[in-house]
Amino acid sequence: MKHVIVVGGGLAGLRSAEALRAQGYDGELTLVGAEPHAPYDRPPLSKDVLAGECDDTTLPADWQQLGCERRLGLRAEGLRPHDEKPGGVLETDAGPLDFDGLVVATGATPVRLPGEGFQHVVRTVDDARGLRIQLREGARVVIVGAGWIGAEVATAAAAKGCRVTVLEAAATPLAAALGPQAGALTAGWYAEAGVALRCGVRVASVERGGVALADGEFVPGDAVVSGVGVRPEVGWLAGSGIEVGRGVVVDSSLRTGRPEIVAVGDCAAWWSRRYGRRLLVEHWDSALNAPAVAASSLLGKEASYDPVPYFWSEQFGRMVQYAGHPAAADRLLLRRPPGDRGWSALWLRGNRLEAVLTIDRPRDMVQGRRLIAEATALDSNLMADPNVPLRDAARHRPPRAARTSRAPGT
Repeated sequence: MKHVIVVGGGLAGLRSAEALRAQGYDGELTLVGAEPHAPYDRPPLSKDVLAGECDDTTLPADWQQLGCERRLGLRAEGLRPHDEKPGGVLETDAGPLDFDGLVVATGATPVRLPGEGFQHVVRTVDDARGLRIQLREGARVVIVGAGWIGAEVATAAAAKGCRVTVLEAAATPLAAALGPQAGALTAGWYAEAGVALRCGVRVASVERGGVALADGEFVPGDAVVSGVGVRPEVGWLAGSGIEVGRGVVVDSSLRTGRPEIVAVGDCAAWWSRRYGRRLLVEHWDSALNAPAVAASSLLGKEASYDPVPYFWSEQFGRMVQYAGHPAAADRLLLRRPPGDRGWSALWLRGNRLEAVLTIDRPRDMVQGRRLIAEATALDSNLMADPNVPLRDAARHRPPRAARTSRAPGT
């Protein structure tokens, strides 16, 4: 393999290039990125950048030592794999590039609402800087979608003194991610921050000066933000022969049907042996950790990617962490200490933990992720007690106090 191209200039792309070099690849290496910026971190965009606490989230990288050519501001437009041998041609808006190996790390694109009015999204650093200018005291900000991004933007806008309205089609915030029962527990955060939350509201279009609802009501706004999800950026692969569903279809080694082409990050729909289904995890943790496996696979080594999915968010003064996949769960337990605003939600299937959500309870997250990964059998009565460490809910394992108690002098 003489020339590997990494298509995508974000965290997943940079980590893929670094992983290839770390694992011994010494051939030609090129990173192609659609944005003009060097790879940067995205999570701070809807947090610190919107809040005005930082303006540059460029990821540290020694490009000279990495020996990677950067082709920034270059957009992938098509892919033509060779018929008779590995490799092919990457079509870009600046001409074709030949490759022997390819990493697809093109990420995702925000879903935009219909209508002629201007709508902000928060996906790129330029998006975040453009929206930040609009977050002035007294400005009317309408946010469509009470998901992760919507809540983070609402947090930043409210802190700047904006009059914020959040419109959500579901019955609760975060219903798609957490389900209505857990999502409902976050609804009160909006009122605490002075944000008007309207659930069960469908938006018809974004118009000049606000948002038109399906029932004919018009919600005025000086700035409208769409936070209704993203789609994998895979349209450029049409006609290439690479299988695309909801993302690039890859196996547990992150290989496509062509072993010299792998995919990582927000655009990769990978097969999880742990969950027995294909997953597309559009979070920072995947972009950080999957490239090492993709690089191994591209170099002909045996590797498998099958983590417990993990995500975190900061909203309304709270640290929100989430891990696992609750699709197979059959019940939900809450760990909520009286008088403490921190709590945890646990999704169980039988006596196994499938997913965990923690609010200002980092210890529950650390221990919960381990219990999910190890598929530990648990005692649900102990799990529901917020004063018992989650690790002590493992069956046939006495609580910590009993384990550590000893007779005097022993």
